[in-house]
Amino acid sequence: MAFRSAFPMLACDDLQRSLEFYRDALGFQETYRFEEGGVTTFVALRLGEGSLIGLGVVPEGGSGIHGLAQRPISGRFFELCVYCDDVDSSVEELAALGHPVLVAPTDTPWGERIAYVADPDGHPVMVTAEKA
Repeated sequence: MAFRSAFPMLACDDLQRSLEFYRDALGFQETYRFEEGGVTTFVALRLGEGSLIGLGVVPEGGSGIHGLAQRPISGRFFELCVYCDDVDSSVEELAALGHPVLVAPTDTPWGERIAYVADPDGHPVMVTAEKA
């Protein structure tokens, strides 16, 4: 058995707010959009050459095709890591856009500078770069 790639998909409370974060603030590019009755319910995004993420709307109490409940969200079961050139300036820009900083930029023992911000649904997003 061989798998080729992974495509994480997030259930969002407010798809437009999530697009503003992932597309507009982090620089993901929209690659696909699905609408039902004129309402966008799913968007696929790409960052760079191969990083993909899907954002979808699931109504309160709703479930996915698999039948498991996806709403309401309980806890934070998702964390995304995005690489950038400058953690400090990137986090400063995200904070200026109103995204909460969960952990201020700090150096790690494994050779990266990291920080955490929250996406519009409260998921932690690690902003990281290799230390110069």
